[in-house]
Amino acid sequence: MTSRNGLASLLRPEDSVLVLIDHQPYQLANLNTHEPQMVINNTAGLAKAAKAFGVPTILTTVVAERGGYLFPQITDVFPGQEVIDRTFINTWEDRKVVDVVKATGRKQLILAGLWTEVCVAMPAIQALGEGWDVTVVTDASGGVSVEAHQVAIQRMVAAGANMVTWMALAAEWQRDWARMETAIKLTEVLTQHGGGSGIAYLWEQQLLNTPLRTAAE
Repeated sequence: MTSRNGLASLLRPEDSVLVLIDHQPYQLANLNTHEPQMVINNTAGLAKAAKAFGVPTILTTVVAERGGYLFPQITDVFPGQEVIDRTFINTWEDRKVVDVVKATGRKQLILAGLWTEVCVAMPAIQALGEGWDVTVVTDASGGVSVEAHQVAIQRMVAAGANMVTWMALAAEWQRDWARMETAIKLTEVLTQHGGGSGIAYLWEQQLLNTPLRTAAE
């Protein structure tokens, strides 16, 4: 089990690889842990953050011919990139996906997908057993019930996985706002997908650019 304390345990963009699993219409139709639009928004934000930080992102579906294609909000972030379609429910049993992940040379494996209790839990538990440092993005994932989602999280934590939300992950990758090469890109992602935080930033920019009124006015 990988230790989850100390500076070295924090996620680093240069060591991270992201796998987005089965964000498809069929799975979304029975998503009952989160408001569906929230998961779409969070996953798109996660994908854009990964791109901003240069984190390799693998896209995969299961039997897309029947279950539907990956959400366009995700594929639009990576135009022209192949979406690996599987028959295995467990992504980590699909040799092609695993080989692409291994080819990145990175060991901080980050997963998000639908459903948490099936298509996220199985690869997470298997990869942990093979020595990977696994993190699951819980709010870019979701299950068929609150119980299913929570039990899956408990099961993965017991196996040694780390849990994080997408904005917390982005902050962990950024770590220092002085890193301007990514700070500007991340700020743009947050204005698009960060909810109130993004809107508050835009409001702040508006106020900073609004001349103060004088008493005479």
